[in-house]
Amino acid sequence: MDINFNKNEDHNKLQVAKLKRKLLKVYKGGGDTRIEKHHAKGKMTARERIDYLLDTSAKSIEIGAFAGEGMYEEHGGCPSGGVVIKIGYIKGKQCIVVANDATVKAGAWFPITGKKNLRAQEIAIENRLPIIYLVDSAGVYLPMQDEIFPDKEHFGRIFRNNAVMSSVGITQIAAVMGSCVAGGAYLPIMSDEALIVDKTGSIFLAGSYLVKAAIGETIDNETLGGATTHTKISGVIDYKAKDDKHALDTIKNIVDKIGDFDKAGFNRKKAVLPKEKPKEIYGLLPKERHDQYDMYEIIKRLVDNSEFEEYKANYGKTLITGYARIDGWAVGIVANQRKLVKNSKREMQFGGVIYSDSADKATRFIANCNQKKIPLVFLQDVTGFMVGSKSEHGGIIKDGAKMVNAVSNSVVPKFTIVIGNSYGAGNYAMCGKAYDPRLIVAWPSAELAVMSGNSAAKVLLQIEKASLLKQGKKITKKDEEELYNTIKSRYDSQTSPYYAAARLWTDGIIDPLDTRTWISMGIEAANHAPIEKQFNLGVIQV
Repeated sequence: MDINFNKNEDHNKLQVAKLKRKLLKVYKGGGDTRIEKHHAKGKMTARERIDYLLDTSAKSIEIGAFAGEGMYEEHGGCPSGGVVIKIGYIKGKQCIVVANDATVKAGAWFPITGKKNLRAQEIAIENRLPIIYLVDSAGVYLPMQDEIFPDKEHFGRIFRNNAVMSSVGITQIAAVMGSCVAGGAYLPIMSDEALIVDKTGSIFLAGSYLVKAAIGETIDNETLGGATTHTKISGVIDYKAKDDKHALDTIKNIVDKIGDFDKAGFNRKKAVLPKEKPKEIYGLLPKERHDQYDMYEIIKRLVDNSEFEEYKANYGKTLITGYARIDGWAVGIVANQRKLVKNSKREMQFGGVIYSDSADKATRFIANCNQKKIPLVFLQDVTGFMVGSKSEHGGIIKDGAKMVNAVSNSVVPKFTIVIGNSYGAGNYAMCGKAYDPRLIVAWPSAELAVMSGNSAAKVLLQIEKASLLKQGKKITKKDEEELYNTIKSRYDSQTSPYYAAARLWTDGIIDPLDTRTWISMGIEAANHAPIEKQFNLGVIQV
């Protein structure tokens, strides 16, 4: 291996180590003191509940671990959005589990909490996955109620989704393991079956203090809405549990009885590990985002037996398209090539840029995968579409629109891995979040933005300079450098994969070595939902 490989390897391993350190902090939720107080009440934490519920020997993936990262600092922060979401297995059945983290502001709902809960329900609806809610929440975080309560994608959408999922037969089970108040009380009751933990679980539209204020009645919370009340008197809850583990064991027993599901029928054979060593990705992926590398070498370390059947290998070379298997599942891969390549006319083309011929090839390949019922995997490292008079005269906008059209109308499940750059319209064409990938994750090396920090800073600097000159102010070279650095620093922080993950623009940041697991579990989830629509590109300009 050369010196660059070693430098890249050191850099990327440090990035993964940073990722793991940040995750360990996130896993603490509200911190050790609040966890101890939680335990003192005889309650398990959200993560402990999920770990106990899921099959211990099986794999799982966490959705939105970094939700809320760096947000709401003036309110004390909201680690992981105050809710933990994992896709895993209960008694061998794949499920998605949503658990309020009561160590974070008593499980109160911040705006990002609502967005994250809706993401979990979206995954359940798209894939027809059983969904388990472990409820322990004080309800809407009142200081920010205007950002979580009234809009279409706010708190109320949760209950609308409960009703929609019930109508199409998606299993929903809710366990009230702590507070469940006000509008939030509808969630467990709109689920198929509901449980409550004795003495620690409570459910009511208004607590004892509000009842006293509203109608003058004096009553304690346990009598008002505790386990005995709702399992013996109101009949609101179906099962009474003596403690957290009893409730979780009951859920396991219920899930164990669920019948089989209709499958989409995606092709799977026995899984084979890549022939090339996946750990070599660390050395192949360049330290600097603008450096070139060969995406074929990355693909070889992600796919079974390192085998890749390329489609149109000699055409549109800045995009790589072809068939492979990942953990046994057949996939169609669309990947940005980051090396300088020559087109059919022997002209040099920039790596990471989508040209007309590349977009045309990708459109055809996506159509083929839809016809053959093959899930699509997008490996993003894209700086955008080619610009300039030659590209514009050649119809780059038209060819780019075709590709976006194909991605938009694709009916097979799509999975997006942001490996490096994800800039501008390239993000859209390569199945960014707006194009409904079933799962979208980033490597620590990823950057998501309209353009790079360097390019954006140059553009914004010119605008700022023009504004200052209009005001009659002179700008020295030193002033210009300081202004540039200030703009670039601010913009760079917004291109970070952590900034994107905090806002749920991606489902998470992962170690590249976990990529196969995410794609495999994603396709397995998608296999629960038979394809009901026909692929149709609609009206496109040929």
